Amino acid sequence: MAWFKREKYTIVRAERDGKESNIPSGLFSKCDTCSEMMTAKELEDSFRVCKKCGFHFPLSSADRVRLLIDEGTWTPRPAPVVGGDPLGFPEYAEKLKAARKKTGMGDAVVTGTGKLAGLDLALGITDFAFMGGSMGSVVGEELTRLIEHATEARLPLVLVSGSGGGARMQEAILSLMQMAKTSAALARLGRAGLPYISVLTHPTGGGVTASWAILGDLNVAEPGALIMFAGARVIEQTIRQRLPKDFQRAEFLQEHGVVDRVVHRHKLKETLALMLSYLRPTQASR
Repeated sequence: MAWFKREKYTIVRAERDGKESNIPSGLFSKCDTCSEMMTAKELEDSFRVCKKCGFHFPLSSADRVRLLIDEGTWTPRPAPVVGGDPLGFPEYAEKLKAARKKTGMGDAVVTGTGKLAGLDLALGITDFAFMGGSMGSVVGEELTRLIEHATEARLPLVLVSGSGGGARMQEAILSLMQMAKTSAALARLGRAGLPYISVLTHPTGGGVTASWAILGDLNVAEPGALIMFAGARVIEQTIRQRLPKDFQRAEFLQEHGVVDRVVHRHKLKETLALMLSYLRPTQASR
């Protein structure tokens, strides 16, 4: 039986006879909750859910499209807006450049249209890998354009949040304005009689939580997802009280009416399909 120790670039396996063999880094992942070791392929095949305890690892926007959208039906929307550094915030331009290189994305959001279990819909996803999925001017603008397209094309809307970074502080008021802009667009979508389902994933925070992320006709969350405005430590220091166990986790928020359902990732597509079939667009005037 082998035991493992982690070095900087590889995992080294040491056999009982003292001999060591190098295993290339990236072949294995360890669950943050139960410490179960899984191969990269096992994790990918399970859509990054621990096979032992069910812990939900972060999932990229590309993998979320693969999880939710029927094969061959995804049409990404063009990204006509390009983010910059409007306030000249120190090192912000360099961070944007690094995030684009790391992820291959223009910013922290992907939008498009496709079919989910045969149902047409508009889908937007924020990706935690790009600066914590934070919402700046580009993210707000692209989400608003997607919502407006859904309203015009009479499509149901699903938005998936991986926005632990909340509203992007490097853009200050320009970022905070996106909260009102996206919320106003969702109000127009609702007046048109079109459904909106919000999917909350780990983590979702700040100005995103305080705007479009919890404005769904139905709010669905993945198990164990941290969903909050201010962090628990900040709240405890402010009110000088100990907070309940699992405060701000998806299950706690379901008990208190913020989240409608907590759904395992493997059942998310079928659950959304069922919800969308119940919430078929009405003929209400715009």
